[in-house]
Amino acid sequence: MKLRKTMTIREVIETDGMGRACDPIVRVVAMAVVQNPFAGQYVEDLSPLFDVSGDLGARLMDDAVAMLNGPPVSYGKAAIVGVAGDLEHGGAMIHPKLGKPMRAAVGGGEALIPSNAKVAAAGTPIDLPLGHKDQAWSFDHFDTITVMIGDAPRPDEIVLCMGVADGGRPHPRVGSKPITD
Repeated sequence: MKLRKTMTIREVIETDGMGRACDPIVRVVAMAVVQNPFAGQYVEDLSPLFDVSGDLGARLMDDAVAMLNGPPVSYGKAAIVGVAGDLEHGGAMIHPKLGKPMRAAVGGGEALIPSNAKVAAAGTPIDLPLGHKDQAWSFDHFDTITVMIGDAPRPDEIVLCMGVADGGRPHPRVGSKPITD
């Protein structure tokens, strides 16, 4: 694996979009920029990318979870593939082996890990979906966090993104009882 760099973003939400205060919600995204060994070529066997993502998940997820204020309740993953690559390269990074280290870091993970992948130029943002780690239909936890790295992915790179949160949306009102103050 040729790792160029890692980057971690920690966001603390203290109000909803209308300015109404909420208990702080922390969302952390750990990202890694790696060289895509398959850039510019069609390859049937993408399994080497499975191992790269599994290794990166094991390396980065414990630190991401440690940056939360409370226990992790939501998670998600995403990949941005440089323009010399293929969407399947992103799929190979986020699907077969990344889930195991993510679930280990959050202490469970009964629900599927929401994911997103795309091919794009350096500096392109991606919406990393978040969902409850154990309850796939918890509407209060359906969310996204938009992330990017200014100089990545280069055409022959992949940006792997893994997100965790210690809460859902502030003041959720879809599928939950109304808030009364």
